[in-house]
Amino acid sequence: MITTKVETFNNYIDGIWQESVSKKTFNSLNPANKEEVVGVFQASNEDDVNLAIEAAQKAFPGWAKTAPSKREAILNQAANILEQKADQLAEELTREEGKHVNDAKNEVLRSAQTLRYYAVEGQSFTGETFPNDDPNMKVSTEREPLGVVSVITPWNFPLSIPARKIAPALITGNTVVFKPSSDTPLIAVRLVEALYEAGIPNGVINFVTGKASDIGDRLVTHPSVRAVTFTGSTAAGEDIHRKASMTTRTQMELGGKNPLIVMDDADLDLAATLTVNGGFSLTGQACTGTSRVIVLKEVKEAFIQKLVDKTSVLKIGNGFEAGVKIGPLANEKQMKNVLNYIEFGKEDGAELVYGGEPLTTGEFEKGYFVRPAIFTNVKPNHRIAKEEIFGPVVAVIEVDTYEEAIAVANDVEYGLSASIVTNNLKIANQFTKDIQAGTVKVNRTTTGNLMNAPFGGLKKSSTSTFRESGRVGLEFFSQLKTVYIGY
Repeated sequence: MITTKVETFNNYIDGIWQESVSKKTFNSLNPANKEEVVGVFQASNEDDVNLAIEAAQKAFPGWAKTAPSKREAILNQAANILEQKADQLAEELTREEGKHVNDAKNEVLRSAQTLRYYAVEGQSFTGETFPNDDPNMKVSTEREPLGVVSVITPWNFPLSIPARKIAPALITGNTVVFKPSSDTPLIAVRLVEALYEAGIPNGVINFVTGKASDIGDRLVTHPSVRAVTFTGSTAAGEDIHRKASMTTRTQMELGGKNPLIVMDDADLDLAATLTVNGGFSLTGQACTGTSRVIVLKEVKEAFIQKLVDKTSVLKIGNGFEAGVKIGPLANEKQMKNVLNYIEFGKEDGAELVYGGEPLTTGEFEKGYFVRPAIFTNVKPNHRIAKEEIFGPVVAVIEVDTYEEAIAVANDVEYGLSASIVTNNLKIANQFTKDIQAGTVKVNRTTTGNLMNAPFGGLKKSSTSTFRESGRVGLEFFSQLKTVYIGY
């Protein structure tokens, strides 16, 4: 292992960067070169979490009373810092997560924009005044912060997802305990550093690293935690939902098995491009990634040929190389999971028409690389058509009618994102009503969402309570109080 000149990073609790009580650490590795240690991080235990939550609880009254303009100034200054360091942070994000450095820089800049967005939106987020029959009474609602919020985030968008959770939590007056994925703790440190450098008061943002199995339960069950916002697997989300108390709010964005329907009147070049972009960009490691393509029988063969042609020219490699479209999978566990599902597809009788093999020689020898896989003759009951893979595997399912396509698309436990490719406005409009998904698109990829538009899923893709992103993203972090004033 290459360990020379590797920096050790600490937790951040009550305004102090400090070692874990456990005195244990772990390494974050580069998925394109697993011999490279990106950094050494604290393997925290429940004592660290207790300290962080206690600090957040102590800081809450003061932060809740802080003038909104001061909170706004801190978020805007943190955004400035992210922008000023965008090139450095993009390189670190690529080393740690694997996505191309251009995508990493876009994520850094989007995260800064998210901080600015909520800095502004938080200034006008307020209650309502209600008409009533008593001329000597005023009835209104006031919005108040909740208290301590646990923020638990994944590795695939390790800066932008924390930003869209932490910014609305802070601008509405809450204090935060932030635990990032153990695969991407460095870029999370940089976000906390930006807030620290921007002058955020001690205890308002606290940061702990470590395994979810060691500290996750305490982040959810501590009696001072008023809310938990989590993005990750459905299994983990269900576990959090079971363990959180009745008085602890939960906001969870979970798994997806997102369909793209290709109608018989579709532009097949567009459909193939959307499939490649939605299914294989970010190495398929997006919760909104296109994992099922449901194609009308009349155009199936022509579509598959175009899809294979467009996929075969994608350059695979290190995220620092020019022209690379597909980087490594995030870790060894992800690699094994993807390869297992490729075998499941073969065993179930689906036809692997392109890719699917691990890349283990030459420039790929030290990383977690796999050629993107395209399956055809997939049946709706096959595992690769039902279960989330979270990798570059696309399952093509043939159907005879629009009605059958909708039935197949909805016949999964997830409902995060969905799209259709068609030139028929009637079908497009009907699709937006028939599909069971929280994000619905026409002639666009299943991936991607605007920061100023709500984002969230249906069924087991979410708790179906509070949406993220946009102005509605503020609602989760505040509670309503109805006030009657007679005079």
